[in-house]
Amino acid sequence: MKIVDEIFRMYDIRGIYGKELDEEVAYLIGRAFGTVIKEKGGSKVTVGMDARPSSIPLKEALIEGFTKTGVTVYDLGLVPTPLQYYSLFKYEVHGGIQVTASHNPREYNGFKLSLGRETFYGDDIQKLKEMIKKEKFYNTLERGKVQKLDVIDQYVYEMIHSVKIEGKYKVAIDPGNGTAGPIVSEIFKSLNIPFEGIYMEVDGTFPNH
Repeated sequence: MKIVDEIFRMYDIRGIYGKELDEEVAYLIGRAFGTVIKEKGGSKVTVGMDARPSSIPLKEALIEGFTKTGVTVYDLGLVPTPLQYYSLFKYEVHGGIQVTASHNPREYNGFKLSLGRETFYGDDIQKLKEMIKKEKFYNTLERGKVQKLDVIDQYVYEMIHSVKIEGKYKVAIDPGNGTAGPIVSEIFKSLNIPFEGIYMEVDGTFPNH
């Protein structure tokens, strides 16, 4: 697929799946951002994804790009974006990417990048685009490895052991069929906070809103 300049935005890379970005683009992003990681002396990243049907093939292609560049990937699987950010502070990694299009409609997908613990944005994203176009990638015969990493259990544990609830509350929750639903439910149940939820089931087609 030809690189579409418009998908390289200020704070993320985002476009319509199958029309503006696909697995080939995801692979090239992995190669390019893996090159950035290696040039900064890093070698490990975390990768998470949202529930959109296109996130699975995009994540797999992204990881292939990373490992081809010699970067080891900790695969977080299906997680909300804040948990991918959380992983940057919890584990000894040098950056990461969340495969997501945030609030955008189901036909979109994209990538949120972090270098170290900081957001990768602005001119750096534009430089990444030029690196992809020129195919100036770090080359190595030693492929990176892929390891599954369950960040959810650790996150839930820390949440319920670091929060002290005073008073009585009843909470209304609407995660909009996003990935946060089951996690929020588990946290509130563990803290004995009564709640009413709608659209709690994870569904990446976002049938409700």
